[in-house]
Amino acid sequence: MIETFVLELPDSGSGPISLSCRACGPRDAPRLLLLHGFPEGAFVWDTLMQQLATRWRCIAPNLRGYERSSAPEAVQAYRAKSLMSDVAQLIEATGEGPLEALIAHDWGGAVAWNLAAQRPALMRRLVIINSPHPGTFLRELQHKPAQRAASAYMNFLCRPDAEALLAENDYARLWPFFYRQGQAPAWLDQAQRQRYRELWAQGLRGPLNYYRASPMRPATAEDPAAQALSLPPELLRVELPTQVIWGLDDVALLPGLLDGLEQFVPRLQLHRVEGEGHWILHERPELLLRLIQAFLPPPG
Repeated sequence: MIETFVLELPDSGSGPISLSCRACGPRDAPRLLLLHGFPEGAFVWDTLMQQLATRWRCIAPNLRGYERSSAPEAVQAYRAKSLMSDVAQLIEATGEGPLEALIAHDWGGAVAWNLAAQRPALMRRLVIINSPHPGTFLRELQHKPAQRAASAYMNFLCRPDAEALLAENDYARLWPFFYRQGQAPAWLDQAQRQRYRELWAQGLRGPLNYYRASPMRPATAEDPAAQALSLPPELLRVELPTQVIWGLDDVALLPGLLDGLEQFVPRLQLHRVEGEGHWILHERPELLLRLIQAFLPPPG
């Protein structure tokens, strides 16, 4: 049974924030926190949470800007510091001690990588699903034309008219984000499409502000973006046990992002999954469950 609740967070500098959350599992069990990406919402974790809930308390927030969570208007409210603060406060408000694991995909992974590097005491383990480490992502954007081309869509999402364009004709420009080789996947059935319509109808400005607030994107004639960026080493190293699960057919995040990852993440367990893409959470949920269960501590 999925529970829903809204958690009010203290003002961390960008105004009061509330996060709408989904949860299941015993309230006194060790916690797992699951962070979604773009253009999704917390509901994408429902199946995995229900399967993990026999042993764990699973909590999936809608990140700021999504669903019924607070959606500040200002672009700067979506910078990494504020996003990390939301998640840190959520962890502290939902139980004693650290999480057993922080599990994250896509933009949720961007938040999780930063939090694991800067606030490692908040969690015992990190699980990342097709979300690039900031060190390898910056390297590939600065030096690899193929990754710059694969990430060019980010600059479209930063356009001031992106919300209107994406919403046109029943979100005709958004559905292809999920497609493979121009075809809609089997998991994106009519029931799922309706869930996405209901989510997107609650607003796209907040989700798009993640892209606008971050310089981690290809340079343009008007904006040097990642080409002008450097990251301090202390923001890059993750000492926690970390599991990375990566669908190698991801057309936006290329396999080169995995090269040299162990230099930043010494306690790395890396699973390259042939034949799957960015949406492996939907394409191979049974594989994700098996890998994550094997990474978590045994019962007792």
